[in-house]
Amino acid sequence: MAENRADVSTQIKYWKTLAADNWRTATSLFEKQRYMHALFFGHLYLEALLKALIVHRTQKDAPFGHKLYTLALKAGLKLTDEQHDLLTRFTAYNITTRYPDQRLLLYKRFDREFTQIELKQIRRMGKWIASHLK
Repeated sequence: MAENRADVSTQIKYWKTLAADNWRTATSLFEKQRYMHALFFGHLYLEALLKALIVHRTQKDAPFGHKLYTLALKAGLKLTDEQHDLLTRFTAYNITTRYPDQRLLLYKRFDREFTQIELKQIRRMGKWIASHLK
């Protein structure tokens, strides 16, 4: 549990820095045509932003877990149905990219066009989450 304001500020800065690094990694992987991995880091980008927001709003340590919708609820965000669906879909990139039985199918599905569209939506969602940190 965060014990003081300085600790909370340090944690928020940590999560925001991690989010920025994850986004740079996602875009770099996209440029290298590593589409499945780019989406995985897109998920990590949103996860880190949500954890920054949780710390900001609760003044407590970020919880463990990777489900973006659950983290959004813990952050106190009011989501539209579309945002709920997007976060649920983006969470799948954390799971499906880790397990080999899914990979061959995903390599075909996660082409340049699909990944570019998804990354744009991830970025838009990230900017929206970050706007609550100001």
